[in-house]
Amino acid sequence: MANNVVLKLSDITMQFGGVVAVDNLNLEVRKNEIIGLIGPNGAGKTTAFNVVTGVYEPTNGAVDINGMRVIENFPRGKMAETYKGKHQGDYGQVMRLTPDRVTRLGVARTFQNIRLFKEMSVLENVLVAMHMNQKQSIFDSVFRSKTARQEEKQMIAEAEDLLRKVELYENRHDLATSLPYGKQRHLEIARALATPPTILLLDEPAAGMNPQESDELMHFVGKIRDEFDLSILMIEHHMQVIMGICDRIYVLNYGGQIADGTPEEIQNNPAVIEAYLGVDESC
Repeated sequence: MANNVVLKLSDITMQFGGVVAVDNLNLEVRKNEIIGLIGPNGAGKTTAFNVVTGVYEPTNGAVDINGMRVIENFPRGKMAETYKGKHQGDYGQVMRLTPDRVTRLGVARTFQNIRLFKEMSVLENVLVAMHMNQKQSIFDSVFRSKTARQEEKQMIAEAEDLLRKVELYENRHDLATSLPYGKQRHLEIARALATPPTILLLDEPAAGMNPQESDELMHFVGKIRDEFDLSILMIEHHMQVIMGICDRIYVLNYGGQIADGTPEEIQNNPAVIEAYLGVDESC
C-alpha cells in the first residue's frame, strides 16, 4: 500500500513560542481515500492543514506529496533550546514550499469560512483558479493576442464543463453570494477543483449546514472523489458526515494524535469518546 500513499505527514510538530499546537502528527492519505481529521476546537486540525499547504513551516517533521519529500524542518536557533516535541535530531534539512507551489503540486483546499469573491459571478470564481495555470505570457495577456484569446476561450469552456459536473452550470452567471448557502459551499469546492488537484483538503465543509444540506454534501463529496479521481482529507465537527463518508479517521486532542482507524473503530475508542464524542454521564 505504500506506493498508493499520496500524502504523508511524518512526526509533524508545530510549536508557537512555548505552545505546541500540533504534537508529533503522523498521517497518511492513500489514493482515492476520504480521510477524516477530527478533534475538539483548538486541537490543531487547521494548523495541520496550514503546514501541508505551506502557510506554516513546521517546527519539526516532514511532508511528502505523491512520494516526494517537499517540506521538512527541524528546530533551529532558540527553538532548538525551547523545543518541547519529539524526534529532535531526526530531521536535518530545511525544505520549504510557498502555498502557490504546493497548489501546483496538486494540493487544493477550502476554508471553514466561505471565501468566495463576492463581486464575481459563479463562472468568474472558477476562472480565477484556472488562471493560475495559464500558459500565456504577460505580453499576450496585456495586448490580448490571438494566443491569449484562444486560451481564455478554452478556459471558459473547461470552467463551464466543471460547473456542469458540480450542478452549478445553470447558475454560472449569477453573483456568487446570491447562491443558497449549500451551493456556495459547492462553489468553493468547485473553485478548488479548478486548480486542478489530486489531493483535496476540506476544512469543515458542513459548517452551518442544515441536515438536508449535510446529506447532500456527503453525496457531493463522494461524487467528486469518484469523478475527479481525488484523494480527500477533511476536517469536520459534524459526526454524521465524518462517520458516513470517511474510509479512515485520525483524532487529535490538545495537538496530540490519540487515535486512528475506521469509523467503527473510532466510534468505539474510549479515548475518543472521552475527548471528543462525549461520555454518557449517567453510566
